[in-house]
Amino acid sequence: MLKHIENKEEFINSISSGTVLVDFYADWCGPCKMLAPILEQFAKEAENVEVLKVNVDQVSDVAKDYGIMSIPTLILFKNGEEKDKQVGVMNINQLKAFVK
Repeated sequence: MLKHIENKEEFINSISSGTVLVDFYADWCGPCKMLAPILEQFAKEAENVEVLKVNVDQVSDVAKDYGIMSIPTLILFKNGEEKDKQVGVMNINQLKAFVK
């Protein structure tokens, strides 16, 4: 499932349980646009992983909290705890390996 986050409260609630992959992106970002269809495919195929998209221009407080300096940045959370972070575009196999 792919979900767009609108504010910090929604973000905190969404990462609090389970395995959650968060994509920090911007509409004007070329590499983010390249990653978008890969994330959509991953979200359809992945079991027990929620995929969130956070627009750094609209939800800048969350991006600031996590020190997002480059986009796209993917952060993997498990039960609210940050487990791993990756900057840049990945293919579907790299993405699957990152989440494992």
